[in-house]
Amino acid sequence: MSLHDRRDSIPSGYTEIGVASDDTILHMRINIAMGNRTGLEDALSTANIQYYATPTREALHSVRKWLSSNNINSQATTVSGDWIKFNITVGAANTMLNAKYTIFEYTASGKQSVRTLEYSVPEDLQEHIKAIHPASSFYHSSGGRVISITGHHHSTGSASNGASEDASSSASSSTSAAQFSDCNATVTPACIQKLYGLPTKLVSSKTNSTIGVSGFLKEDANKADLTSFLKFFRPDIPSTTTFGTELLDDATNSQDLADAGLEAYTIGLANGIPTTFLDVGNVNLDGFGGFLDIINALLAERNPPLVLTTSYGGDESGLSERLAFAMCDALMKLTARGVSILYSSGDGGVAGSRLNPECNDKPFLPTWPACPYVTSVGATGNIPEKAADLSAGGFSNQFGQPSWQQKAVATYLGKIGNLYEGKYNRSGRGYPDVSAQGEKIQIIKSGGVEAVEGTSASSPIFAATIALLNDELLSAGKPPLGFLNPWIYANPEAFNDITSGSNPGCNTEGFPALPGWDPVTGVGSPNYPAMKKALGLS
Repeated sequence: MSLHDRRDSIPSGYTEIGVASDDTILHMRINIAMGNRTGLEDALSTANIQYYATPTREALHSVRKWLSSNNINSQATTVSGDWIKFNITVGAANTMLNAKYTIFEYTASGKQSVRTLEYSVPEDLQEHIKAIHPASSFYHSSGGRVISITGHHHSTGSASNGASEDASSSASSSTSAAQFSDCNATVTPACIQKLYGLPTKLVSSKTNSTIGVSGFLKEDANKADLTSFLKFFRPDIPSTTTFGTELLDDATNSQDLADAGLEAYTIGLANGIPTTFLDVGNVNLDGFGGFLDIINALLAERNPPLVLTTSYGGDESGLSERLAFAMCDALMKLTARGVSILYSSGDGGVAGSRLNPECNDKPFLPTWPACPYVTSVGATGNIPEKAADLSAGGFSNQFGQPSWQQKAVATYLGKIGNLYEGKYNRSGRGYPDVSAQGEKIQIIKSGGVEAVEGTSASSPIFAATIALLNDELLSAGKPPLGFLNPWIYANPEAFNDITSGSNPGCNTEGFPALPGWDPVTGVGSPNYPAMKKALGLS
């Protein structure tokens, strides 16, 4: 056996509780090396995904033979070609991986995880196995969440008197549409449409543009709240407009108002573009499994949504580099299907996915995913726009800078000189890529109007913008945008450049927003007319 992965110490905030019981069940996944990863990366071609991504016959046979020798036979299932998943007891996993699975508790929440700080695989499988999970990757919960969520969302006030079965009438009893006319006080769909020049006309019922919205942790998409939201904030959209639901990992998408989530802005801005809520249950209590299940489920579909927005994430340090790269490869395969993938960048400024005092006077904390195939969305506030303090941004410690952003990042680093030298990885992938409004966002949740903030509001807003552009592209007989990042950096004039504000954290003022790309707001916020021009649509 050869050591395959090791974490040198228990992550900050965790305490070792004791050895895990041998009969504890682990939902295990093994990622097998693609047959030709470089070919897929170069081609990013829908027609050739399986050709490039499927492991070699030797790799798949060798790994299955090893599993069989450990009594894992017919239960092992191959998913999306290069992943195998199965259930295994801790006792069997300890033997198979020469590991010591242990119970760890995240002190702030009391949530427990079963992990091992190191594991091994047979030497002849080293080249075939990319990553195994759960093993040495950790996520911690915040506010009852399974993982470090990027915002979702910090409440900044409420304009309602409480829950009601008809939120629109409840809202109107204490508020009126006129109260939301000041876009520096309350950000509504009308404010966003005006600010970014978004179209207001409903799309054709024959549109081929589609959106997928990820949901985790029983934060469900509530149809009553959506109806009320449309009646109150978008009366021009039929209040009967709804969404499709795809249930994963034993999710139920409860319609109890107490379980309602906060993703109405996707539908509220998309003018009738079909939207699917991808609801992930709590089978995978480690957090990571749900992210992977969404990607693999979409890869298996003939026509996956053309835009996927996810308002959840974590700190990069929680994932082993092996697992981070394996997940990034899964995301790369989805972009090869023509899907634009957006994730919120996080709400902790340079302190990571959420404001973390543990990094004071220490290096900045990058957020996950910084995968180059993800478009990371930061947050702005106010009109004229400035960077929102909460907007997480910085540089990855795991992924290098892709060619398409090297010039923009080098220009920024040249401007700031030796500012915060040693606190971040100057050669790392910079994020976010873009930004959108993320403060004072008006929503209806559990029957009442609330103001919320977070990059987890910004990502759905940007996703709706891309979906609207896709509608116009497809109507003109052109392909959808697909993988966004190279196009974004090649067309900075298509965005509103944000040049003021910063993202404080770790006992610093954070990175300053400057002309051009910056690690607070990316290349800027949407400018729909300019985006259309860059795409040859006007």
